[in-house]
Amino acid sequence: MSLRPLILLSVFSLLAACSSDAPQPQPPTPGPAPQQAQKKAREAAELGPLPAYQRELSGTLQGVPDGAEVELALLVIDDKDRPQQLIASSSLIGTNQALPFRLRFNPDSFPAGARVELRGRASQSGQLILHLPSRTITQPTTQALGQMQFVKAP
Repeated sequence: MSLRPLILLSVFSLLAACSSDAPQPQPPTPGPAPQQAQKKAREAAELGPLPAYQRELSGTLQGVPDGAEVELALLVIDDKDRPQQLIASSSLIGTNQALPFRLRFNPDSFPAGARVELRGRASQSGQLILHLPSRTITQPTTQALGQMQFVKAP
């Protein structure tokens, strides 16, 4: 048997295998980030009663658009306004209405004599759109902070 028919057969087989229909485009599905944020938001809403060993900051966030991912963090801040330690954090999803929050933390992780602040940011489609002006937290106690207004990010 000559080599020429074998080569032609191989080339035609390769062309036949490569000529299948193009794959149909799939509709975009939400990525893992929004799903994780929604899961965290549900978990935050279902925290249950406050355990004796924890404290809680609570209040409502104003000005958060529908679908925006909100991140709150209780941070130890140094003299140069840089975060040094994360004490607690929470994620929520905006509803275009007053958004209640509850941020639980261990009072033992609250350093004595250090500056501790509550900071927040809101992002939509991965882009920072709003931030929460820093709020100094002086005592590791349960506190109701009331209404807190988000402002446009610089």
